[in-house]
Amino acid sequence: MILKLAKKYIPRIIRSKYTITFLIFYVWLFFFDQHSIWERKDYESNIEALEKEKAYYLEKIENDKKRIQELKTNRKNLEKFAREQYLMKKKNEDIFIVIEE
Repeated sequence: MILKLAKKYIPRIIRSKYTITFLIFYVWLFFFDQHSIWERKDYESNIEALEKEKAYYLEKIENDKKRIQELKTNRKNLEKFAREQYLMKKKNEDIFIVIEE
């Protein structure tokens, strides 16, 4: 009875064992395989985040290169940087650190 209904309402190409096998294979690949749609979306979001991070660090490297060049060429800037960052001082100076709350 069921086979007669299947033969009557389901086209012959869909009833083929090869078609059914390929459909099952593609469903497996699409949803359950290691390279499924969900995995690809995760990979793409990871790639986007890493590209943003890369751009951030490249910009930071450029800023640091400019800062280093500025410190190498200007003695006053080098002295100011040493005083602010490393708390260096001249022999006859006192340093007061003010912490704002």
